[in-house]
Amino acid sequence: MTNETIDAVRQELAPAGKLRAAINFGNPVLAQKDPATGEARGISVDIACELGRRLDVAVDLVAFDAAGKVFEALKAGVWDVAFLAIDPKRAAEIEFTAPYVIIEGSYLVPTDSPLRTIDDVDRSGVRIAVGNGSAYELYLSRTIKQAEIARAPTGFDATAMFLRDRLEVLAGVKSPLLKFAKTRNDVRVMDGRFMVIEQAMGVPKGRDAGARYLRAMIEELKASGFIASGLERSGQHDARVAPG
Repeated sequence: MTNETIDAVRQELAPAGKLRAAINFGNPVLAQKDPATGEARGISVDIACELGRRLDVAVDLVAFDAAGKVFEALKAGVWDVAFLAIDPKRAAEIEFTAPYVIIEGSYLVPTDSPLRTIDDVDRSGVRIAVGNGSAYELYLSRTIKQAEIARAPTGFDATAMFLRDRLEVLAGVKSPLLKFAKTRNDVRVMDGRFMVIEQAMGVPKGRDAGARYLRAMIEELKASGFIASGLERSGQHDARVAPG
């Protein structure tokens, strides 16, 4: 890549002289805070820092607690790159790379729930708690026909609502749901999944040079083992590196 080309990429991805990377702590598969220091870590943080290194710019991590809030903040222009699941609604305003990580969306229900399979959930009288604007909320909004979708501001709030209001189902990323279920004896995670969530990097529409650069970089990071080792370091053993 020529100096002229990298300068164009840098201008699009770090127009203010630093890379503003939106980090969603609402998805613990991708980003976490160190419990002792509060320092950000996780695969999305690793990729943001690697991009900053390659562009030779400082990295400013812009924290969010829900993916929906990351998307809403696009209009305010507070971030230059983001880590979000690919979704048709988002793709109208964001240029995505290919996915770098694949995770699953699943359901958590009370232990004694009569709902046994994924297909049982979409029926009249079932209320599904979900974080508003998340990839799985957008998917369920398109596909659920009979059940009621109860939206909360974040995934954390959706969990609280599920417990407080005794809703029938909580939808979310499968790995955190499994970890939550292990802490209680009154809930269980259903077998299977209702969707595959493709996590990718994105930039606002119109930053074509930046988008091309990110697409190539993500493929390189998948092939080199960078993504796999980052997931391993952050303890995300259930997440899979997306195929190249």
